[in-house]
Amino acid sequence: MQKIIDEFVKILISRGLSEHTITAYKKDLLQLQKFLSRYFDDEVIDVDEITRLYLRDFLRYLSDNHRNNRTLARKATTIKIFFQFCEKNKYISKNPASKLSIPKFEKKLPKCFSEKEMEELLNIPDLTSKFGIRNRAILELIYSSGLRISEIANSRIGQIDLAEKQIRIIGKGNKERIVPISSKAKIAIRNYMKTRDQFRSRFSDDTFFLSKSGRPLSSNEIREILSRYLNLVAKTKGYSPHTIRHSFATHLLARGADLRAVQEMLGHANLSTTEIYTHLTIKDLKKVYEQAHPRSNKED
Repeated sequence: MQKIIDEFVKILISRGLSEHTITAYKKDLLQLQKFLSRYFDDEVIDVDEITRLYLRDFLRYLSDNHRNNRTLARKATTIKIFFQFCEKNKYISKNPASKLSIPKFEKKLPKCFSEKEMEELLNIPDLTSKFGIRNRAILELIYSSGLRISEIANSRIGQIDLAEKQIRIIGKGNKERIVPISSKAKIAIRNYMKTRDQFRSRFSDDTFFLSKSGRPLSSNEIREILSRYLNLVAKTKGYSPHTIRHSFATHLLARGADLRAVQEMLGHANLSTTEIYTHLTIKDLKKVYEQAHPRSNKED
């Protein structure tokens, strides 16, 4: 099983999945492997001997240890994808996860900043510092174009076209999309381009955003940088660098953008993934309605 997990992870990497997603898949499968070892006499687990009952026992074990349905659903999905891979590559004669049910859970609405809060966030970096100039460009680009942190980390100089105000992104599954860049993001990026040479070293390549050592900024480093700024604006817990991407989508829809256009800009494979943002805008519209309409029943 260990050899197949390693091979599965290599396939995920080749498909361009984010480091965060790959780590989650691997962690889930290693936890499953540890649990399944109780059913085998030695440490070597033959995937072809794993039954649906073993997998159900694993999910029941997680449930008994107070794992919520959201966590169970994610782990069940990981298991199903892994065994589909095993079946496709003929490592198993029968797929034990084919009829494994995925627990239902209520989707939480993603948090997002108001337009005013986003303005505050974007204005935090100190533009007298080369780091502040770089970080402003990162913030503006995420909010301007709805990019994932991994997409920011993997951005190359040649992908950015300031003349056309657009960026070419290689997203999940190595799918390419072209996303507009706002005028303010264009200014921030141009300012960073002027200072990028101050970051360059013998470790630099054509990755756009560089660290103080001149190496490409990793996804984790970008998250750490942004989290420091977020803590100055977020009034409650639950906000993360991904909140900026949520805010991009929510603000566009609130101002009348087409749902399918937003889907394309976000790089979502399914429209249903993007539709969650419509719930946020409807919630805001109802609040405005209740406050403004003379015949709304505020007491109810």
